[in-house]
Amino acid sequence: MTKKEAKENTESLNETMREFQVGDLAVYPAHGVGTIQAIESRVINGEKHDFYIMKVIENGMVIMIPIRNVESVGLREIINQKEVPKIYEVMRVRTDGVPAQTWNRRYREYMDKIKTGSLFDVAEVFRDLSLLKLTKDLSFGERKLYDTAQVLLVRELSTAKKTDEETIISELESLFVSESLEN
Repeated sequence: MTKKEAKENTESLNETMREFQVGDLAVYPAHGVGTIQAIESRVINGEKHDFYIMKVIENGMVIMIPIRNVESVGLREIINQKEVPKIYEVMRVRTDGVPAQTWNRRYREYMDKIKTGSLFDVAEVFRDLSLLKLTKDLSFGERKLYDTAQVLLVRELSTAKKTDEETIISELESLFVSESLEN
């Protein structure tokens, strides 16, 4: 996937940002899918501010998100089911391997992609680390990034496709099985 395509995909996701209601599912960058539990008003420094109270499904963490900052923090809707094949296509694209960078520079680059909140970026991280994992053991940091990317990807894809996480995990693994057999 080219940078232009990734930008267009991210822009198409950004266009779908909207106001959320209690009970809606949303995605918070680097934390994943959560449910809007409440919409509350609080007075801070003498000014009234409205907040979404979101509970992350994965770990139960509760996040207060100022409604006026929704776009800047990247809170967005779950991807549309029509977008799911594009995510799988990102993972099918094979690059020339992992960039020849030091592991810590690669780690920062991958972390920045995860923080964007774009599922396309998360899919790229997962793809790159999955391919790297086929050729060598991942470092501790890379393994944590791999696990994070997998959790974010699996949770959102299973929610978008309305299927269980095990099905998604097996679909993702099948994308890389042929690679390991070739090597």
